[in-house]
Amino acid sequence: MKRRFPRVRDLVPLLKFKRFEPNPRKRRLAAALTIWDLRTIAKRRTPQAPFDYCDGSAEQEISIARARQAFLDIEFQPRVLQDVSTVQTDSMVLGKKVDWPVGIAPTGFTRMMHAEGEIAGSRVAGEFGIPFCLSTMGTASIEEVRSNNPNGRNWFQLYMWKNRDRSMELVDRANKAGFDTLILTVDVPVAGARLRDKRNGMSIPPALTVKTILNAVPRPEWWWNFLTTEPLKFASLENWNGTVAELLDSMFDPTVTIEDLKWIRQQWPGKLSVKGVQTLEDAKRITAAGVDAIVLSNHGGRQLDRAPVPFLLLPRVVKELGKDVEIHLDTGIMCGADVVAALAMGANFTMIGRAYLYGLMAGGEEGVRRALEIITSDITRTLKLLGVNSVNELEPGHVRQIWSQKNLTS
Repeated sequence: MKRRFPRVRDLVPLLKFKRFEPNPRKRRLAAALTIWDLRTIAKRRTPQAPFDYCDGSAEQEISIARARQAFLDIEFQPRVLQDVSTVQTDSMVLGKKVDWPVGIAPTGFTRMMHAEGEIAGSRVAGEFGIPFCLSTMGTASIEEVRSNNPNGRNWFQLYMWKNRDRSMELVDRANKAGFDTLILTVDVPVAGARLRDKRNGMSIPPALTVKTILNAVPRPEWWWNFLTTEPLKFASLENWNGTVAELLDSMFDPTVTIEDLKWIRQQWPGKLSVKGVQTLEDAKRITAAGVDAIVLSNHGGRQLDRAPVPFLLLPRVVKELGKDVEIHLDTGIMCGADVVAALAMGANFTMIGRAYLYGLMAGGEEGVRRALEIITSDITRTLKLLGVNSVNELEPGHVRQIWSQKNLTS
């Protein structure tokens, strides 16, 4: 092999230096290529108690692990030699167009994760043309979300309280604020055993103890934001001093039945969805009550450990009820390919919780934007690689569920 000394004119085209980004937030977010990268940043920048509240689930955390594994253990079936120069990602969900088949799920105590909380989420959802759902246990008011996302789709999630009048006051406020969909969550008759919260002494609001102060030392930005912004408030109550589990058990009504769902259907004039459906039998009962959508969900694994995996339940529910009701899905979604897989198996729509919160913790509003950039670019790329031009072209033949087939025949 003949060698020579490199010439300057040959080296110059190879010398391409990136422009230095002086803003550290923009710099770290630009380096995040996946939701897991955002999680790594979030863990580094958020105190342990609020991070574990978001990241953790119930008991041995089996439910969330299985839900994520179900998405990992699928095999896409791509169609080649297709013109995929353009793809269509919008679709109709509950009577209105969404630009992407994914929305921001209701999450409680969101300003504990980052001071910008639901305001950041609702603004970015509006930018991306997707729904934002405010939780009953949210830390921004119904009216604040509306004012920060005035032209977007705002949904309200309801936990039925022991005090029914106060529950319906919230529903009435959401209606007056122009929220077009009510999501009733039905899988929290009591709080799940979230052991990380117990071990961390998680309280609402976060308490300044020796442990939390020491944990705060390498995370000054979080504490500075927390201590110099408005005190933590809830969409649904003025204040609380105690653990999350104590709050849920004190407020939520464990006597709610299908008759209460029918009553709520009569009270709410907009679209009604029920979240927390985990069996085909319940899906049938709830659909018969006149709802517009059901959300297959095990609450992100935060309630009953070893609960059914929503993604694996999806095909049976679609087969029985796909023509009668919209079928939405959450739990375990960590990338756009997961969204595409759910749509291919028959879901009309998906929602993300932790994936959005990791972005929020990593960088506030800019972090939420980065999370949705990652997921939407994943969706577009996966559609093209599958050889389809529209989310509406997805069908079960695009996905093979290896994990479920193995377990159903064992």
